[in-house]
Amino acid sequence: MHRTVQEVMTREVVVAHRDTAFKEIADLLDRNDISAVPVVDDADHPVGIVSEADLIRAQAHRPDATGRPEARWLPPHGRSRAEAEHADTLMSSPAVTARPEWTLVEAARLMDRRSVKHLPVTDRDGRLVGILSRRDLLQPFLRPDDMLRKEIVEDILDQTLWLPPDAVHVTVDDGVVTLTGTVERKSLVPVIERLCRGVDGVVAVHQTLHHTSDDSHLDIGAAVTRGMPGPYSAAHHPK
Repeated sequence: MHRTVQEVMTREVVVAHRDTAFKEIADLLDRNDISAVPVVDDADHPVGIVSEADLIRAQAHRPDATGRPEARWLPPHGRSRAEAEHADTLMSSPAVTARPEWTLVEAARLMDRRSVKHLPVTDRDGRLVGILSRRDLLQPFLRPDDMLRKEIVEDILDQTLWLPPDAVHVTVDDGVVTLTGTVERKSLVPVIERLCRGVDGVVAVHQTLHHTSDDSHLDIGAAVTRGMPGPYSAAHHPK
């Protein structure tokens, strides 16, 4: 099972409002050792987010000590943000949000696709219940190797694939999984590898798995069905 957003998100969220002043936002970031604050309305709905980058960008486009403006041309919207005094103008809006039940994979894909570093987390009514940062997404990679190995052996090999205990030998070193051994059918090898790669915290999977029967010439759907031990095996589905 992939870890969910609600398992790693920060629940006690420091927030700003539309009328929160520039210097007050800077103080919030410094005092709480954070790099962004969501901006919420009166109903606790996120309407945007202000990050350190927004404050720095605004500062960078202001005149220097000699009165010289920043040379780069700014569009009207960029100029208004450079001159912003409150969160309402400073913030990036609309807010890109996540849901508590999402997996970390879903959240990471959204962050990457939208090029954001923080995701306010909202409930079904759109109210703020937490915030997720890039750092939070790294938490699964802090899971110890023995925990990863236990999940692979018990959840995947035993309870999901119903493989004999001595079929596959698993070692994990710094998140890198190595699989050796012999399985009954060739079609099981990519299935095992794919499931192991999906375990939160696994960095890579290397395998030298052998097979006693080559079913690669069969239809893929049939091969997977026949290759799955337990209730999915051909023996449990007599013709």
